[in-house]
Amino acid sequence: MRRSPFAALALTAALTVTALPATALSASASSGNAGVAGHHRPPHGGGHHGGRPGTALDVAQLRRYAADTWKSLAAMADPATGLPADNISGDLTTPNHSTSPTNIATYLWSTVVARDLGLISAQDATDRVSKALTSVGKLARHDPSGQFYNWYDQTTLQPVPGKQFLSSVDNAWLAATLMMLRNAVPAASAKASALLAPMDFSWYFDPKGGANPGTGAMRGGFWATDPGGCSIKGNYPGKGADVYYTCHVYGAPGETRIATYVGIARGQIPATAYFGQLRTMGDDGCTTASQTQKPQGTTRTYLGVPVYEGTYGYRGARFVPTWGGSMFEELMPNILVPEQSWAPNSWGRNFPAYVNGQIQHGMAEAGYGYWGFSPSNDPYGGYRAYGVNMLGMGGYSSDEEGHKTDPGYAGCRDPQPEPAYGDGIVTPHASFLALPYAPEAAQANLANLKAHFDAYGPGGFYDSVGVRSGKVSKRYLALDQGMVMGQLGNVLAGHDLQRYFAPGEVTATLKPLLGLERWDVGPSGRTAAPSGGN
Repeated sequence: MRRSPFAALALTAALTVTALPATALSASASSGNAGVAGHHRPPHGGGHHGGRPGTALDVAQLRRYAADTWKSLAAMADPATGLPADNISGDLTTPNHSTSPTNIATYLWSTVVARDLGLISAQDATDRVSKALTSVGKLARHDPSGQFYNWYDQTTLQPVPGKQFLSSVDNAWLAATLMMLRNAVPAASAKASALLAPMDFSWYFDPKGGANPGTGAMRGGFWATDPGGCSIKGNYPGKGADVYYTCHVYGAPGETRIATYVGIARGQIPATAYFGQLRTMGDDGCTTASQTQKPQGTTRTYLGVPVYEGTYGYRGARFVPTWGGSMFEELMPNILVPEQSWAPNSWGRNFPAYVNGQIQHGMAEAGYGYWGFSPSNDPYGGYRAYGVNMLGMGGYSSDEEGHKTDPGYAGCRDPQPEPAYGDGIVTPHASFLALPYAPEAAQANLANLKAHFDAYGPGGFYDSVGVRSGKVSKRYLALDQGMVMGQLGNVLAGHDLQRYFAPGEVTATLKPLLGLERWDVGPSGRTAAPSGGN
């Protein structure tokens, strides 16, 4: 199965971070294919669910998007095993037959959303979840850790041949979804709990890693046997045989934070691990000039840990960056974890500023006429990470040509002329993730993509569009379609996935922790108005 290459950035001698979002490991996404209702269901309807007060959502249109998106996910499910394919052709006839823990997670939560929106019956949802969980129970695991391998054949349930990698983040998405299912589908609660019980995230936790002394950090994952190349032999929990860890820990606060959340909520890693991810790198002269821009910030102490709460600036706003500046790095964890309400003075303020930065880039800086940049299928072939580099510590490009803005780093790196951006690659899932924070702009962007390109098929929006070439990647990915369904569930069904995920130990451990910080972030001025231009 194809993967995007991972680069690693040395932050200090003791800390490296991946340069591509971890969940992108799962979105292998094959060829680009370029081409010109039950008692758990919350009430739906109305016009303001999930948006800012006084902002109208076109609920009927969003429900049509949800219904079509669900068709793609239903088509990915193998009739015998109930597990989803990683991706499927645009005509919904040809799945690729491999699956991952994240693929399984996004299909399961999408099934819950489909039920809650009345797209399928409660019995259908229960049957789908139960069939899938039965198959998950047959998947081979790394027994000492209870963790799942990263790739399986969805039809045979056998691991895909090759060196078997176990990803902290992919396993965390599955674990978080099992935690959510305990409350969302009562008939499957016992089965979900049994599958969750052996999953031990302390296997990934390096107590000597992390941006701040004593916090520790999560490794990207491990192999049970020597993979060759860069790896670190070790055994953090001291159980079973040694394994071979990735050479990087997760140092940027992207979607990888879900692994930290799950480990903390399950009592397997300390709460201070939350502060092991950088808000930005520090400003230590030219030793930190590899980051996109010079940060501003204040050091505050939480749970005895000094945390540099650095921020970046872009087009009139301050924000805490991700690694690549992509939408799913910033917003995917909030599909399950209610960060916007539990962290109102940090994530809750950062989300709208970050979304505004994506809009400003697409509409003003790059002048694409469209926005929404996140790892996706590449219309030119394969899978690739896209983002707004000024929103990231390392930063991905938003166009196929790889252009980036470089504002310089005072005393270390001179600013460069603004590039002439080329074929911007826009992925619709980014607009769906942005719905709660820029509802009018997100809906207009989606409508323009649908109207001006061959970007919509029988399973909803295709995965990505080159907005200047008109090239479309006519493929549906379980990851990206699952993010669409997850966010539509929260917007249209009263934050359903967050409500199912939150009870019990999750609220007890994560809510007070996330409420501690107050980031000096926020947007200023208005977002750029959507337009239909190319």
